[in-house]
Amino acid sequence: MKRYRVINMDLDSRAALLATEIPNDWEERVKEQHRVNKERIKKGLLFEYGSSAADMKLKNFIDLGSKPLSILAFHNKFLDQIRRAFIVGSYYPALTAACALGERILNHLIRVLRQDFKSTAEYKRVYRKDSLDAWDEAIGTLESWGVLLPKVVTTYRALKTIRHRSIHFDPAVDTDDRSLALEAIRKLNAIISQQFGCFGNQPWFIPGIRGASYIRKEAESTPFIKRIYIPNCHLVGPLHKLEPAGYNLTSVRVDDDNNYEDREISDDEFRDLLSKQALSA
Repeated sequence: MKRYRVINMDLDSRAALLATEIPNDWEERVKEQHRVNKERIKKGLLFEYGSSAADMKLKNFIDLGSKPLSILAFHNKFLDQIRRAFIVGSYYPALTAACALGERILNHLIRVLRQDFKSTAEYKRVYRKDSLDAWDEAIGTLESWGVLLPKVVTTYRALKTIRHRSIHFDPAVDTDDRSLALEAIRKLNAIISQQFGCFGNQPWFIPGIRGASYIRKEAESTPFIKRIYIPNCHLVGPLHKLEPAGYNLTSVRVDDDNNYEDREISDDEFRDLLSKQALSA
């Protein structure tokens, strides 16, 4: 009767809040609260990154946009470092690091998942390799295994083009470093939000559930979900509740001491039971 709910996630929406303009039709108290929140965020950012070149840092932070809302995997730590480099104006390090992290994600996925694809032709080409620097081979392998979503494949190939231009000598990079870095990071953000997202229309989520994401029953046994998503999930029934577990908004405790019937239900039934529970709460 239970399904896996995504619990462990990484998010930072401060950039979106800073970029939000205050509409004229908002109530005055709401406008004032929004101004206070924006000033608090700005002060926090300048404390974190330093007050020197403050306008540049704030602009860079806003232009990056919100950090992609994703599960915790092998990209979160380094993505944060890339964003920090861009914010302080270290554009070329941010550019090359974004490309390197894109490649690192491909290699991580292949290393973690390849034992599940021993019967494929692609396995014979990658099982002995510690890493792959040929992007087409890595992308093609994961695409053939059905791991990468079609949009992710397209975005990865676009990031590959930026990578080749940036790593192999191109004099224009001397003056285009900021724009190229921003483009590379945005491509990387798109890859992460699509492939490792916590919310969205990914085919492994039960559709039609607002405010939370649950893994479809038939997707639980697929290698990518089993090894990447489920470690970030909690197995819950339709009557479960989440309780705050600290000041961090992403830290929660699952309360699910309910006696459920020992039977299998469809994803649609699970969604309907969740809806009924929400209406009765």
